[in-house]
Amino acid sequence: MYFTSEFGPDASSSSSSAAILQAVGNTPLLKLTLDETGTTIYAKAEFLNPSGSIKDRLALSVARDLRRLNRLDNTTTIVEVSSGNTGIALAMLGAIHGCGVHILMSDTANPERQQLIRHYGARLTLFPANRGYLTGLELADDLAARDANVFLPRQFENPLNAHDHARHTGPEILRQIPGGRVDAFVSGYGTGGTLAGCGQALRAANAALLLVGMEPDGGPGIGGEMPCCELIEGIAGGFLPPLLQAAAIDSTVKVSADDAYAMTRRLAREFGLPVGPSSGANVCAALRIARQLGPDHQVATILCDRAERYFSTGLFAAKFS
Repeated sequence: MYFTSEFGPDASSSSSSAAILQAVGNTPLLKLTLDETGTTIYAKAEFLNPSGSIKDRLALSVARDLRRLNRLDNTTTIVEVSSGNTGIALAMLGAIHGCGVHILMSDTANPERQQLIRHYGARLTLFPANRGYLTGLELADDLAARDANVFLPRQFENPLNAHDHARHTGPEILRQIPGGRVDAFVSGYGTGGTLAGCGQALRAANAALLLVGMEPDGGPGIGGEMPCCELIEGIAGGFLPPLLQAAAIDSTVKVSADDAYAMTRRLAREFGLPVGPSSGANVCAALRIARQLGPDHQVATILCDRAERYFSTGLFAAKFS
């Protein structure tokens, strides 16, 4: 079953623990000047959501829909395939509302993401990474077929994943950016929901919007058979999800893992922003687009998640500490 409800960025329960969901969304839009020429981009600080990533918006929508269906209780088990952030966000949701949560994750996922999911009390099953997310999606379908209490958000194909960003994240950016004008929006993709949804909202305000997908260097990406699998953690999960196929992307920018890590460290040390490598990659790509377009154009991107879930990765290699 898909999640289907309309929702706003507020709590879905009156309980004290659910009040944390009031902190989802309405994150700051940060102005970052990144070189001596004054090149500036705008970055949405989604790492400030309660569980630490943009995927808290999806978790809130799942809570709303389960409440509408009278299924937001301990008889329901939410099952989802995730590279990490969605799993962590849904695990938080399960802890708040008493739902069971079962996350299916590639066995290449770093231990911090696994530990956070288990820390919230969710069940975690690892699957072989040789087929990307496809194995996990098949496992999820099998679990749902065998148990009527399983609820599948289906983040990779559910159009309301993108609708969330079209209705909330994109309009937030328009309210926050000077003059309410975005000339280019740049983001990496996992499900494609952020690119598709924000692109829809921003293009409605500016038909000339340039919508740019950030891809890890070293994989075929959108132009090939399938995106590469996690050369930069959390970006491009091994197949082209339907939401991404539907997004009207104008161009792509490839960013190497080394450049992503370097920018992520720079964001921490020059701006005090404790973000993960997908955020650094987004900023790298947005900076390139801003330089191409020139100083009279406004470029926005996303700071997706927090640094603490990447302690075991190359981002924190000893030579950089």
